Amino acid sequence: MFQHLLSVMIFLPILAGLLLLMEKKKKKSARIIGFGVSLAVLVLSFDVYTAFQATGVLEEVEIMRWIPSLGIAYHVGVDGLSLFIVMACAVLLPIVYVLFKTQAKGYYANLLIVQGAMLGALCAADIILFYVFWEIMLLPIFFMLGLYGGQKRIAATLKITLYTIAGSLFMLASLIYIATQYHAQTGVWSFAMSDIAMLDLSGQSAAIALFGLMIAFAIKIPLFPFHTWLPDAYTEAPSAATFVLSAIMAKIGVYGVIRLAVPVFEPEFARYAILFAYSGLIGMLYCGIAAIAQKDCKRLVAFSSASHMGIIAVGVFSMNVQALTGTVYQIVAHATSTGALFLLLGLMEERMQTRKISELGGIAAKAPLFALYFAIVMLASVGLPGTSGFVGEFFIILGALKFNILVGVLAGTAVIVGVCYMLWMFQRVFFEKSNAKTEQFRDLTPAEGFALLPIIVLILLMGIYPHPFLQKIEPSTARQFAVAKTVVAQGSSQTTALPSEFTTEKN
Repeated sequence: MFQHLLSVMIFLPILAGLLLLMEKKKKKSARIIGFGVSLAVLVLSFDVYTAFQATGVLEEVEIMRWIPSLGIAYHVGVDGLSLFIVMACAVLLPIVYVLFKTQAKGYYANLLIVQGAMLGALCAADIILFYVFWEIMLLPIFFMLGLYGGQKRIAATLKITLYTIAGSLFMLASLIYIATQYHAQTGVWSFAMSDIAMLDLSGQSAAIALFGLMIAFAIKIPLFPFHTWLPDAYTEAPSAATFVLSAIMAKIGVYGVIRLAVPVFEPEFARYAILFAYSGLIGMLYCGIAAIAQKDCKRLVAFSSASHMGIIAVGVFSMNVQALTGTVYQIVAHATSTGALFLLLGLMEERMQTRKISELGGIAAKAPLFALYFAIVMLASVGLPGTSGFVGEFFIILGALKFNILVGVLAGTAVIVGVCYMLWMFQRVFFEKSNAKTEQFRDLTPAEGFALLPIIVLILLMGIYPHPFLQKIEPSTARQFAVAKTVVAQGSSQTTALPSEFTTEKN
């Protein structure tokens, strides 16, 4: 329908956000403008989706020379690995403007900027362009957390800032190493992801560069032991910022592993895959146990989100098509379910001015629609059959079992732990005896119910009929792992897996 669809989707919200910051708009006008721009991005995303052919290669490609002497270009496109994350970003963000109506102008402006930057990072096919958008998307979150967060927002902002800056420096060093190696092997400069995927990087220097990338991505996902910023940031951030961090930004960390770390460092990635997998597993179990001890609903869901990001990471590290397909599917499932959980918790806090589980109870009787929506997204987050969360986790666990039986068993166990604490929280908040605060709790308004309805429909559709989604994902995952040959490993031998056991198509 339009030319340069991806560029419009990326830069329209960024420019609109910058204009809002410069203009003296009232918060009501800012909210309307933000909603309109975000809705326009949604419309354009459907055009991208309908035109998508699932060829396994980048589509909607746009290339413009940026710094020709260094081979740096504005190069964007989408494939099966990024399409549904892009769609999730486009579908979910308009909902925020409907649900939260009383925030400051800067709140909505930063939300627009972060949406454009996230879309840019997802569509980038040049590693420098990816890095630029990676940095841009972090800035609005710092401002939203520092300006509009809770009582402990300063400490939370400082912690996430230090973590992300450190991660960005490691990433930049690794990207420079990749570029110099490409120049050394070919005699020309290029930062295109398709070019650097041709590299054959192994040895000690490559391993160090790989770990530099993985630290940056591990902080963003987050993986154990780089997760300590998450509980404070998720808890103290305003609802929209928490929603963005959990629903989209964490997924871009996983996407970065798939897009950069796997194809460029395949021998070393295969060698250390078991280490990364166990990091994800430890994070799953640790965050799951930590969630049980929480007395704050938002903090509990924050630990739950971190735990379920662990199984998504395990899917990447299992290094087979089945697990990777499940990972991409679960990214979308987790974005919708956990994102919706944080939005509903934000509404709950807005209505009751509390998040303490002990001060809640009996909400199901007072707000049946709110309780129904919460139950559906909660059950999807723990992977109930018939919901979106089940399909992705099922694929991941099957792929993990092929990779390493112990990894698969532990992943399945950690998922069961998640079911226990989420059901406990739901029972306390919705079915315990009501009190003076919950007696006044009001149900979702028609506008709020209608805004959240697409998420509910998507959760059920992805759970009951996953084929339309899988058929667009599988060609790209099959191309990513052209030889779908799982690294066979048992015990300590896994840490020294031969590079030949893991083969990625180089094109």
